[in-house]
Amino acid sequence: MGSDARPSDKVLALVTQPPEPACEPVPRPADAAARAIEGAATKAALAAGALALPAGPLGWATIAPEMMAVWQIQRQLVADIAALYGRSAQLGPAQMMWCLFRHTAAQALRDLGVRVGERVIVRPAAQAVLQRVAGAVGMHLGKQVAGRALSRWVPLVGAAGVGAYAYWDTRQVGRAALQLFEREQVIDNPA
Repeated sequence: MGSDARPSDKVLALVTQPPEPACEPVPRPADAAARAIEGAATKAALAAGALALPAGPLGWATIAPEMMAVWQIQRQLVADIAALYGRSAQLGPAQMMWCLFRHTAAQALRDLGVRVGERVIVRPAAQAVLQRVAGAVGMHLGKQVAGRALSRWVPLVGAAGVGAYAYWDTRQVGRAALQLFEREQVIDNPA
């Protein structure tokens, strides 16, 4: 992905091919998932905070790499949680997008899935739906970039804030994956 790629293209590239999980199914997946979430959140906070340290125009150049680094950590976390529950085969683009962006762009994701009681109903996403949802998520992320640009003018405080947000954000991604894979997932195929 080049630096001139649109945010929606970057979102699509993140969800199209989930990464290989770094773990196997375990007897107590909730406990292992909690540890994985905490580890990934810490790793994301450190990566984001370090990339947010440069000030001014140099700092602006680190916004996209910072977001991509955090997203890579988060997408690996989603793949690992799916694997812990023995549900890697159910991890497709719709599930990946749901987990990564549900807490920040819920309105944009309403066409991909919904929780009904103890079930999560996931609608398989055609490429056109994924592109539309990615566009909406991309617009939301554009607003986040503007906020992150402001943090580059106060390096240490800004880096701490960016790191704290990456920690919180990664925990939310992990919780979404945990909720998705610990419950029955119904794939809705409207014929």
